Amino acid sequence: MTGVFDPAELDPAELEPTELEPTELDAALDGIHRAGVPGVFAEVRAGDQVWRGAAGVADLDTGRPATPDLRHRVGSVTKTFTAAAVLQQAERGRVDLDAPIGHYLPALVPGGRGEAITVRTLINHTSGLAEYLPRAYPSLKAFPNAAGTDPRSLDDHRFTRFRPADLIGLGVTAPATGAPGGTPGVYSNTNYLLLGQLLERVSGMTAERCITENVIERAGLRNTELPTGPHIGGPHARMYEAWFGMIDPPRDYSVFDMSWVGTAASLISTVGDLNRFFGLLFAGEIVAPSSLEQMRRTVPVVSQEGRTIAYGLGLHPWEASGEGPFWGHGGSAWGAGTLAMARTDGSRQVAVAVNLQRWGRLDSEGRPQRHPIDDALAAFHRVAMG
Repeated sequence: MTGVFDPAELDPAELEPTELEPTELDAALDGIHRAGVPGVFAEVRAGDQVWRGAAGVADLDTGRPATPDLRHRVGSVTKTFTAAAVLQQAERGRVDLDAPIGHYLPALVPGGRGEAITVRTLINHTSGLAEYLPRAYPSLKAFPNAAGTDPRSLDDHRFTRFRPADLIGLGVTAPATGAPGGTPGVYSNTNYLLLGQLLERVSGMTAERCITENVIERAGLRNTELPTGPHIGGPHARMYEAWFGMIDPPRDYSVFDMSWVGTAASLISTVGDLNRFFGLLFAGEIVAPSSLEQMRRTVPVVSQEGRTIAYGLGLHPWEASGEGPFWGHGGSAWGAGTLAMARTDGSRQVAVAVNLQRWGRLDSEGRPQRHPIDDALAAFHRVAMG
């Protein structure tokens, strides 16, 4: 997530499970707010212990305080849910992960590319399909390197209802980022919109319904949903987008039609629900152990921030080697950032959400400069991860 803590800065090898320290967690969370985030909320689980905390405000206009139970747009954490739904369909014999996507969706990925790109390469971002976002948001044409862009696209498209097929077409017709199956792959939301269409094709229901019935409801998540409109139901924070200082003061984008990312990044959830989900996932209760093993087989992928990470099937570890005790996903929407991760042995889950994004101004080369918020988030995660 551009403008959100980079977990690669941590040394997971030094993180051994310990008991929760509420005073230290409270202080570290407050440090994120004091560094400049309007509101931050988090939950940490360690065995039978649960700590929940919040600091700052959910609404700058009213001063309404942030609370740990707030619903939030969690961005690309959605990808883990979508990947899990596809793997469930594979377990039922409806999807072959190594079959060409053209066998399922010939109209969306036609010809030779449809034969070369497999379902697996979509899930792990090695399809070679380009990101559609710069084409859907023309004045953000350099996204995520935003030098010279104009954030007015965000206001222009606040209520735009995009069709997945149209967005996929923008990615498919763009120049390829590499050969299908080649590494390093390049992170692209086009892949996960295609996976949503694949779910519709093989399940006979909408992708949102398929993920809801098979993943969200299966996990017993009561505050998690894929939205069908621009509004968030229930208690939630305002979500302030700074766009690298180009929106000053940061503007609230909590009302926004999320069809621009759909099954790639539109999920609404809470930190508690995310911890429950990842805990159940690694306990083998969402997908079969054999599928979970495949989710943790990584390849090198270039992230949207331009950093090479180890990426599996909708999951990545917090260590460049492709191993590590913590696995999960981060996510960013306009004004909303989230990071959810868990130890695969079930000993700890951590989820944190902030209601400000892209806080670092750009340097002369168009790269976000480090900000005290980055350091404060890193400090919190060191405490939270034990």
